[in-house]
Amino acid sequence: MKKRKIPMRKDLLTDTMQPKKELVRIVIDKEKNVSVDPTGKKPGRGAYVSLDPSKIKMAEDKKVLERSLGTKIPESFYKDLYSYVDHQKARKELFGDK
Repeated sequence: MKKRKIPMRKDLLTDTMQPKKELVRIVIDKEKNVSVDPTGKKPGRGAYVSLDPSKIKMAEDKKVLERSLGTKIPESFYKDLYSYVDHQKARKELFGDK
């Protein structure tokens, strides 16, 4: 049986390579709108971050995403990101790792 290749992406917060499934993509489009990209297919420049709320808090404090994407990120975006991460964490606990 042939083993499937697991797509890996670099986590902006920990600077390590991790499976794409364990990360969330943050994308900035041409109009400088920043959004969470759950599908990983939105057009624009993307950055992958861990699904760990404590790491996201650290990134917010150190302005890691702002430096990477080259724009000011509003407070409301981080609220959206936290709620997305909480939702994903709950799903993982409920349904297991799929």
